[in-house]
Order: sequence, then C-alpha cells, then structure tokens
Amino acid sequence: MKIVIAADSFKGTLSASEACEIIAIAIAELVPGVQLAIVPMADGGEGTAEAMLKSGSGEWIPRTVTGPLPDMSVEAGFAWFEHSRTALVEMACASGLGLLSKDRYNPMKTTTYGTGELIKAALKFYPRKILLAVGGSATVDGGIGAATALGWKFLDSKGISVPACGEALEKIAKIVEPRIANRKSRIQVEVLCDVKNPLCGDLGAARVYGPQKGATPEMVEKLEAGLANLAELVRKQLNCDISSIPGGGAAGGLAAGAVAFMKAKLVSGIETIIKHSNLEAELADADWVITGEGCFDRQSLYGKVVAGVAHVAAKSGTAVAVIAGQVDLPKGEYQKLGIATAISCKPQDMSVESAVANCRTLLRLAAERFVKENLIRQ
Repeated sequence: MKIVIAADSFKGTLSASEACEIIAIAIAELVPGVQLAIVPMADGGEGTAEAMLKSGSGEWIPRTVTGPLPDMSVEAGFAWFEHSRTALVEMACASGLGLLSKDRYNPMKTTTYGTGELIKAALKFYPRKILLAVGGSATVDGGIGAATALGWKFLDSKGISVPACGEALEKIAKIVEPRIANRKSRIQVEVLCDVKNPLCGDLGAARVYGPQKGATPEMVEKLEAGLANLAELVRKQLNCDISSIPGGGAAGGLAAGAVAFMKAKLVSGIETIIKHSNLEAELADADWVITGEGCFDRQSLYGKVVAGVAHVAAKSGTAVAVIAGQVDLPKGEYQKLGIATAISCKPQDMSVESAVANCRTLLRLAAERFVKENLIRQ
C-alpha cells in the first residue's frame, strides 16, 4: 500500500512539514510495510517557501530587510531554484502579520517595503521568473511599499515623496516610474493568490481584510479611499485598470500593485505549488492521499490546498482523506469534491486553546483513527 501525505500548514500551530511528519509516523507504526511519500503543500500563503523547498532542489537565501513597520528589521529571505532560475518571495517573511504583536497591528502604518527589498535582492540572481506568495500580510498599502523599494516614487500635490504605507495612499497625486528602464521589466512575475477579492469595493482589500489587520471602521474608510485614489492614478498615468481584477485585493492590494508596478500576472497558488512539486507523479500509483489544514470549511473548496489536492487525486483515482484541526463541513458537501473521509483533530467538547496546546498529540490520534477506520478493517 502507498499513501501520499500532502498537508498544508495548521495555521499558528504546525508547519506543513511538521504536520506531514506527524501523520506519517503515526501511520508507519500501525501499518507495517506501508510506502509513504511526503509532499508538504501550500496555497501561496505562509509556508509556501518551505513547501516548495521540500518538494524541489532549491536553497534558502537569507536577507535582512525592513519589517512590516518601517522601524523594524527582520531576518527574512527567499527561495532560489537554480535549475529553473526561479525565485520565490514569500511576503509573510518580511511583511507578515505574524511578525507583529497584536498591540502593533496598524494597517495605516504597515508597509510592504521589505517585500520589495526581497524582490530586489532576488533580481541580483538574474531570475527568469519571480513567484510572489502573498498570504498572511500585515499591510493595506496597495503595494506602494514594495514598488518604492524597486525605485518607483509616489508624490503628493507638492511633489514630495509620501511614506510607503497605507495612510499615505490618499495623499498620492503623481506616480513616477524608475528613471532607468532595466531588465526587471522582462522578468516574468507571478503572484500566487488563493482569494478572488478585488482591490476596491465592499469585497476589497480594506473592507474585508483591514479589520483583521487592526483597522478601525474609520481606518477602513480611509484605506478604501486611498486604494481607490491609487487605482485611479494607475488608470490615468499608467493606463492600467487594477481596481476590479479578481485577486487584486490579496495582501492588502499588493497583488494589484504587482500588476501595475511589476507587470505581474495573478495565478492560482495551489495550482502553481502542485506544478512545481512531485505530487502528481506520487499520486499515480498511490492508494490514498491524506491532506489537511487548520480548519476544513467551505473556503477550503475554493483555491485552497484541500481542493487542489482532491482535483489532482481525481485524475489518478486516488482516494482522498482530510485530517484537519477542525471539520466544519457536512459529509455530503465534501464528498461531492471526491473526498472519502474527513477527520477532526479537536474533540467537540475541547476548547480551541486546549486543542492548539495539544496539537501534536491530537494530530497523531486523528491519523491513528484514519488507519483504524479505513485501512486495518480492510
């Protein structure tokens, strides 16, 4: 019997690699002789670089850059794949919400400047392609921070450069392209997205994601007005409409900013990760694939790891199991996606806090339950 383990990270508790290893060890102990293949997954959010490095022959290039607040510096980096001359920049490493304590959440002040510094550092390797993973951001700056690091200027009505953060978006009156056209305009940039939200509007970056990043209702409206101002200037001065691109609102508008300032293309994060991994090859002769994430709910069915793995598994006829921190989806719904079973790590009578504190034990027990319910009785 062959089982492929292709889990996502359990956000805030376990990385994808850790989750996969725990599941693998539990199964190996109960099923002697089982063939296990571990393929950590991600959808373009936090953990994407680690998943890509585990699946391919790449290296981590460390760099010290500006953090999510301009007074911070963080130890970050990017993944480099020499064989394809591809750089993967995970913005959460430099501009992620997880780098801040809750009392410092402030999307008016946070910036993607450090992400731009990572892109600039990656350019020195002369890549053919840059993949930009944009999940987990602390920012709503429309990507002007990253663009500033790459040489763009954003000026107010007096011709003075504005700060590269969310509160400055309303003040921008003119966008100035880098003076020297260089080879980066010929590099293909792909933004790995797992959402469809546009830059502006009721479903946009400010109104949907701003509150999660510390925005008050007043801040949300200022950020919305600022993003609308940026979009209008980009339309008029750069002849590029970024206001309603599906996925443009990802990472506080960094995705839309990448389209405007890096000529980027928005692509599915999970589809890209699968393409760069060996998942499809491993599933060709597998009996089961086990995937998972922190919470398995309706969002999981659209652009997330579970849906992506299930789609690939359907091609090879591989049975799919989900092990998640919590399962909030009726059996009838997930079975329509071709998922045979879904197992929750958290008992119904256990608090989320207790489940997080005991996540390793609970994940091992859930993996054992999968074996007992689906393998041993066969």
